[in-house]
Amino acid sequence: MASPTHLIVGLGNPGPDYFFTRHNIGFLTVDAIAEAARATAWQKKFKGEIATATLDGETFLLLKPQTFMNLSGESVGEALRFYKMDPEQVIVFHDDLDLPATKVKVKQGGGNGGHNGLKSIDAHIGASYWRARLGIGHPGDRTKVVGHVLSPFSKSDKRWLQELFDAITKHLPHLLKGEAALFMSRIAETHIEPPEPKGPKE
Repeated sequence: MASPTHLIVGLGNPGPDYFFTRHNIGFLTVDAIAEAARATAWQKKFKGEIATATLDGETFLLLKPQTFMNLSGESVGEALRFYKMDPEQVIVFHDDLDLPATKVKVKQGGGNGGHNGLKSIDAHIGASYWRARLGIGHPGDRTKVVGHVLSPFSKSDKRWLQELFDAITKHLPHLLKGEAALFMSRIAETHIEPPEPKGPKE
């Protein structure tokens, strides 16, 4: 197998209580990539779980930090140093409140938007890595943010999530080849049906 060119990180919190929550969409994404790319078995290393996969001739590593979100950088930093990679070779998939569900935005560097996982990674490897923002929508009220991100997706969300994961995996080679704009446009062209907006609770 060729040497990996990238470290793809999915952010989330470990344990069954958090498995299908919005905050864990990064974990769910790399799980989907691992399955579709027939990755190697997950190994416990670098305070996380790591696997190797290949898509369209591009070999890469998948990492799920098991430190809890606010210490994710410890795991990413250890893996990066072990594989002698640069921060520019890191792609981090994470939840984003400011994007509607089904939307994906990718950029290199920039701020952390108050995301604790990104804050930790910034502290350990700097800010020049790639961020793949996965929209989870905003509850509309700042006081409801914590409950929103830590609450599980509904059964009806599974359809658009699967469509999103399929699109990300299909077009991931573009991102690995440095074609971030093409990666985003291909996903946008998929026209994933967003979830129905939830009305106010009685």
